[in-house]
Amino acid sequence: MSDKKKNPAPAPKTEPAPKTEPAAKKEPGIGHNSGEAKEVGGIAGERLKSFLERIERLEEEKKALTEDIREVYAEAKAVGFEPKIMRKIISLRKIAVDKRREENELLELYMAAIGMQHEMDV
Repeated sequence: MSDKKKNPAPAPKTEPAPKTEPAAKKEPGIGHNSGEAKEVGGIAGERLKSFLERIERLEEEKKALTEDIREVYAEAKAVGFEPKIMRKIISLRKIAVDKRREENELLELYMAAIGMQHEMDV
């Protein structure tokens, strides 16, 4: 073994980054993410942008609510309830009682016409 210390490799020389020209400024109102909206072709940009942002917020809320509903169905299923039947009940509850009766009567009539009247009794 030699008593000489190994010299670490010299650090690579770094050159300063080349100077670049500043990017050209975009005209306001061009592109969907530009800061200012303006009236173009009779369309009030700020009002349109406001509607679009409201819709986007509502879509996010809807997505969160859909996930919450999915979790409730999963909880119900975990304790033995059938989500498919629960969905059916929810859809029936949205229909007025008179309309529901009318639909059930038609369903029974149609089923009887094709020989299925006794299947509902099972």
